[in-house]
Amino acid sequence: MHPQGPLSQKIFAVAKELIPGGVNSPVRAFRNVGGEPFFVRRAAGSRIEDIDGKHYIDYIGSWGPNILGHAPIAITNTIHEVAKSGISFGIPNMFEVEMARTICDWVPSVEKVRMCSSGTEATMSAIRLARGFTKRDYIVKFDGCYHGHSDSLLVAAGSGALTHGEPDSAGVPKSFAEKTIVLPYNDPAALEALFAARGEEIAAIIVESYPANAGLVFPKPGYLALLTSITKQHGALLIFDEVMTGFRLGKAGVQGLENLTPDLSCFGKVIGGGLPVGAFGGRAEIMDYLAPIGPVYQAGTLSGNPLAMAAGLAQLRELNNHSGFARLETLGAHFERGLRQLLAEKGVPHRFNRVGSMFCLFFTDREIVNVSDVMKQDLEFFKKFFWGCLDKGIYLAPSPYETGFISLAHTEADLDDTLTVFSEVLSAI
Repeated sequence: MHPQGPLSQKIFAVAKELIPGGVNSPVRAFRNVGGEPFFVRRAAGSRIEDIDGKHYIDYIGSWGPNILGHAPIAITNTIHEVAKSGISFGIPNMFEVEMARTICDWVPSVEKVRMCSSGTEATMSAIRLARGFTKRDYIVKFDGCYHGHSDSLLVAAGSGALTHGEPDSAGVPKSFAEKTIVLPYNDPAALEALFAARGEEIAAIIVESYPANAGLVFPKPGYLALLTSITKQHGALLIFDEVMTGFRLGKAGVQGLENLTPDLSCFGKVIGGGLPVGAFGGRAEIMDYLAPIGPVYQAGTLSGNPLAMAAGLAQLRELNNHSGFARLETLGAHFERGLRQLLAEKGVPHRFNRVGSMFCLFFTDREIVNVSDVMKQDLEFFKKFFWGCLDKGIYLAPSPYETGFISLAHTEADLDDTLTVFSEVLSAI
């Protein structure tokens, strides 16, 4: 057991009496690294401070939404100003229309969009809409891809489910799971065989455009294009889950990088500015199947919340006005160059995947093609590396199955300091 500071230990003991496992999301529990979590007092820019007064350079950024860093002035000022006029109305407001306009402008595949309050809501609603539009029941997902914790999608999932070795969950009826077909990622033959046999029964494929809840896994060349063509051929829909990649890797996310046009897309994280937000959108003829004008019901009392919409808009404006995506690529490339050089010098078996400001380091010399490769990395080595870094003030995800994030608040000096720590830790393992 790796003890945290005395205050964190004390609060965690209380939390375990009041909250299942002491946490409100499983990956926070540090189970996969054999320890207990610390508690945060405050955060600013690239750094967080725990309740015992220790400071860390943070590479989680609230699991992705804090692309400007923690508590950026542009967002905190916006929240303060908007809150003066009301926190929530349950009535249409101008910010949700402006957010819809921005998403439709930035993402060519999205003609109409509906707001919700989480990525889980977005994927759940997109699946329901796909089934309603196609009048088919079956969906296809990929092993290790995480699309939130709704029942039909919590099958062979990544993220916290993967960390705990429980890709399925108790409480999910078999009848729900039976309508979800799971395929290995990056396996064209398996995909083609399924559609040849059952293509007319399938409502949709849902895929993390770049799977980022089992580490960070890239599609083989042409694989995403195959998903596009095979769904079109069989009258199924293609749903891109861009909750993590959307508005982080560019204005149009992965679909912009790969020049692809999914039928539906799911978003979250960055468009909330750190507040809980989700969205899903796509072709108008599909989106118009939603109530109140169509037969597919979807709702949310806090959907389009003015604080969240205004915060997200402020974040997107900052990204756009300051060439944010180019700067994030510069920072990511700087980090990658230094890390690759360091790992080569140390002779550590590894694979390092990075796109823009997202990255994942795997302690293995295997090619990373899908989740089975990810799970064969040296987990004990990762644990030692994680705790060594944490001790020296670098906060990485407490799981080898999670992606790291660089923000615009990080500087080259932050990255160089991080690499220095990495070097010290690797030398000590």
